[in-house]
Amino acid sequence: MSISTLELALPRAVGVAFGEATVTLNLSDGRVISAPLAWFPRLLNGTPAERDTWRLVGGGEGVHWPLLEEDISVENLLAGRPSAESAQSVARWLTARQK
Repeated sequence: MSISTLELALPRAVGVAFGEATVTLNLSDGRVISAPLAWFPRLLNGTPAERDTWRLVGGGEGVHWPLLEEDISVENLLAGRPSAESAQSVARWLTARQK
């Protein structure tokens, strides 16, 4: 008996937008997916200018915000996974921003 596996190609990010409380990725297959900013504390605490400074990485596998040191992968967003950064790490980052 053999088991076949199905490999699915994930869509790529092609654009990013922000709502009052959401981050939205436009995907190459036409879908638009949003997540709460609360899932990504660095984006939540970033300024509009910092949020608007982003670039696609890995050919659209994810998005990177260099001014906030934040990355979101399409795969994790589609799976409903929020940031895995610890509360302690976010607290240190917020403290460093205030200096």
